[in-house]
Amino acid sequence: MKIHEYQAKELFAKYHVPVPAGGVADTPTAASQIAGTIGRFPVAVKAQIHAGGRGKGGGVKLARSIEEVETHAAAILGMTLVTPQTGPEGRKVKRVLVEEGLDIAAELYLGLTADRETASVLIMASAAGGMDIEAVAEQSPEKIIRVHVDPLAGISGYHCREAAYGLGLPGPAVKPFMKLLEAIYHLFVAYDCSMVEINPLVVTGDNRVIALDAKITFDDNALFRQPDLKDLRDTDEEDPLDVEASKYNINYINMDGTVGNMVNGAGLAMAVMDTIKLAGAEPANFLDVGGGATAEMIENGFRIILSDEKVKALLINIFGGILRCDILARGVVEAARKMEVKVPIVVRMEGTNVEEGRKILAESGLKISTAVDLKDAGEQVARLVA
Repeated sequence: MKIHEYQAKELFAKYHVPVPAGGVADTPTAASQIAGTIGRFPVAVKAQIHAGGRGKGGGVKLARSIEEVETHAAAILGMTLVTPQTGPEGRKVKRVLVEEGLDIAAELYLGLTADRETASVLIMASAAGGMDIEAVAEQSPEKIIRVHVDPLAGISGYHCREAAYGLGLPGPAVKPFMKLLEAIYHLFVAYDCSMVEINPLVVTGDNRVIALDAKITFDDNALFRQPDLKDLRDTDEEDPLDVEASKYNINYINMDGTVGNMVNGAGLAMAVMDTIKLAGAEPANFLDVGGGATAEMIENGFRIILSDEKVKALLINIFGGILRCDILARGVVEAARKMEVKVPIVVRMEGTNVEEGRKILAESGLKISTAVDLKDAGEQVARLVA
């Protein structure tokens, strides 16, 4: 789950991470009032959407007067902001963050993420902060400092010093940076984050270290133990089909292809998508109904997949363990009849009661074909969408 910059900065403030003075507004008048409260110029007016690169898309403006704040806020609010991370469709801006301008001496990058390869929390830092950090990582990876922290032992002073000295910070800025990094680490762990990113993290002319930007992503699988985060979710920033799937505990990700697929098990779903591509087609989604799927979940999965107008055929691949194949087959038939499914369906299933399941499908009278194995399923569905 992602949150907005202003929400991330509110969490930062709880951990005493320095952030610029400011506030969020949803009207030009409210934006000018916040600027008046700050009481000094320039101030930044920043679009609040779940995407980076806002400055390049015209979503961040500097204002040197109350009038400019109102003008910039009026231009940004309601605009469809297109950035490299939004795709060509862009995102509609509903809020702006108005915050004080700073005397910036240096722009840094700081990020924390989970490194599965080493089972550690990875701290990444770079003196080449700013909007083009992605290009730095790709073209000059040696400029990215990497520090691994064992989550069982936690962060220590030497981790912070390694990052600080690697950045070449001026002496007076070292301790403030170390204090900020330690606080960010504790926030990362406490809130089950999958990523915390500050780009840029700025050093001011008087050697203060301040989070000028803030991005936090939480591990969806841990949200059940983070009840205070539920109110931070902005479903307007998410794909509507993703939001609908989450209501039924269905793991769904919308994609660009034409073959809808429904699978029980994340690893099996990845294999199915690979099979579809190898057969010459493109998957329209990732959808995992889980090992304990019910007929209701199958019906909801059908509805979500077929709500995507790109879908020209549906591939169902189920291993019958906890979910028996005959139960799956009945769920598929009931859902297809109830929804009057018009696209062809290919079903490949193995496991408990597989022959009974195949018989139910064959006798349904619906446009459902069965596949003998995964390769056959991929080839069948690829021919259907060709």
